[in-house]
Amino acid sequence: MRACLPGVVALTLLVAGGGMPAAYAENLEHTQQLLTTKECPSCDLNRAGLVYVQLMGANLAAANLIQANFSHANLSGADLSQAQLNGAVLFGADLTGANLSGANLQGADLRETILTNANLEGANLDGANLLGAVGLPSNLATADNYYRWGMEEAARGNFRGAVSYYNQALGIESDFAHAYLARSIARFRLGDRAGALEDAKYAEQLYTEQNHERGQQIASQFALGIEEAEEAYAKQQRGGGGGAGGNILNVLSGLAGFALQALQYMSFF
Repeated sequence: MRACLPGVVALTLLVAGGGMPAAYAENLEHTQQLLTTKECPSCDLNRAGLVYVQLMGANLAAANLIQANFSHANLSGADLSQAQLNGAVLFGADLTGANLSGANLQGADLRETILTNANLEGANLDGANLLGAVGLPSNLATADNYYRWGMEEAARGNFRGAVSYYNQALGIESDFAHAYLARSIARFRLGDRAGALEDAKYAEQLYTEQNHERGQQIASQFALGIEEAEEAYAKQQRGGGGGAGGNILNVLSGLAGFALQALQYMSFF
């Protein structure tokens, strides 16, 4: 099926190009040139649809690829140096070993892109979405980035994914108080109250050491809420707690939501 994709792409462009100005025909010629030869330096492929194409080792140096769609394309080993990729979609694309030096990737969608051994020297990545990207260079794989991606996953309700990102953030910056508190909230949402309590207490300690009063208060309240919930459940199991455990858990769930919102605010300051 994928072997037919170049033809499908060309046919789509031909149909879409009916009645278009002559300038669009040149774009089609460039698209055909790329698909048949993999040699298209300085080509005009603005807004081209190149989903799932196999372009291993292609030469696209200095090409105009603004808002082009390369979702799930194989661009491993490709030369994209100095290419204009502003707003391009590279979701799930394979850029293993690709040369992206000096490329403009402002606002590009690089989610789940494979960037192992890619050359990003001098590339402009302002506003690029790197969520889930694999093989990020050390200058891009910062604790702040992993923390931010974890917060994005938590906001979507993907708490396991959030914990994974927080773990990576803490692997880089072991005294990142926000990441400990955020991981505490995610662990609580996953039912790991023991892990949540441990993280909340350590976050409280770090906030205290770092003179972050607001963070210390939130972490302290969350840790206390977890402890009270655990005590209520233990009492309930002994037959004397009634429904107190469930009530406290509901309150704690609300506190977790509040704490997550507070973290989102504190992250900007």
